[in-house]
Formats: sequence, structure tokens, C-alpha cells
Amino acid sequence: MRTLCIDIGGTAIKGNVLDLAGAPLAERVRIETPRPAVPADVLATAVEVARRLGEFDRISCGFPGVVEGGVVHTAPNLDGDWAGYKLAADLELRLGKPCRAANDADVHGLAVIESKGVELVLTLGTGMGSGLYTDGRCVWNLELGHHPFNGDETYEDRVDDAVRKKIGNKKWRRRVRAVVDQLAPIFNYRRLYLGGGNSARLDPADLPENVTIVDNRAGIAGGLKL
Repeated sequence: MRTLCIDIGGTAIKGNVLDLAGAPLAERVRIETPRPAVPADVLATAVEVARRLGEFDRISCGFPGVVEGGVVHTAPNLDGDWAGYKLAADLELRLGKPCRAANDADVHGLAVIESKGVELVLTLGTGMGSGLYTDGRCVWNLELGHHPFNGDETYEDRVDDAVRKKIGNKKWRRRVRAVVDQLAPIFNYRRLYLGGGNSARLDPADLPENVTIVDNRAGIAGGLKL
């Protein structure tokens, strides 16, 4: 059983084929997300990722927005009209294999959680994704990034990639720590995982002991769990 795992992001669309043990069966493919990131162009790019990876039996897809039953409800860091888009069904039609689709941060977390108590995942990339788990069960589509942080700003406004480039990594890391400190007494998580493309810019020494930095490739590995 070969699973094609696709990770659609605001910056890039990535994919690989994994066996049932999670071992990659090809070299990961990464293609920049087309702009404007409208459904037709994004799906065409996802199909190109699949074409470069060879044979597979089923598909998983992580998507940067709210996804319920394989249908997109929001896509805040993409373009065009995604509301109501039947993502899983479209990929099945285009690629001829069964597909499951879910929020990308939720999928990311499935690869790294220990399935013990309350665990929280934040993905730091184009925006800020989030995933919440209780004893391994996902609370799907928790969009913490869009919650107010301070006045008119949201969590995502404070730590997204655009603001990181504007203020520099040092100040951005302090903002990430402020987000962590604010969420800790709210969720009382046993462990927090920081992933996404910008997690590699963090320093573990700046973070509490129960916070772990995880590899962005979890977005692919979590597809197998999905």
C-alpha cells in the first residue's frame, strides 16, 4: 500500500509517497505555490507533484484552511473562491485514487503527537496553523491563528512570515515566545510542538521544557496517519 501524501501550503506544494511503515519511496517533490493561488492552478500543481512521484494506491492531502468531509470552507492564505470546493473529490477525479483531505496543521500534528493528554501544535509558515489533540484524538479545524492576540491583531498577524521578514528573526522569535506564553495557561497542554517551515529559525534554548521544535516534513508524514 503506497500513500501519496500532498501538503498544500501558501508558499509551496510538497509531496512524497510513503509505505505503510512511513518510509519514503521516492525523493520529496516541492513546487512553489502558484500565484494567484486559485483552485484550478493549485490543483494542477498538486497533480504535477503526483506525476513526478510515480505509482501510489491512495492519497492524503493537507490544506491550509478549514476542511470538513474533504470540502474546503476557508483558505485565508490562498486566492480565489475556495469556499465549498470539493478538494478530496477533485483529487480523486484527477488522480484516480481514493483521497482524504484535512487541515494541514491537523495533519502535521498527527505525525508528531505522543497521544497522551492534551497536546497542541502550531505551524509557523506563511501564516500560523494550529492543531489540538486529547489522548491522540484531533479537535479538527482549530484556527487559533485568527483569534485576537492584542487589540486588533491576531496571533497570525504577530508571527506570520511577512512580519518575520519585516522585523527580523530575533524580534520574531520573541513574538513566538509571547504566543507560547499566552497559550500555556489557556490550554494547559502537556506538550506543545512548533512546526512549519519557519520552526527551523527558532532556538530551543528560548523555549520552555515542554515545547518541542519538529521538522516541517511532518506535514508529509502526517498524511499517512490521516
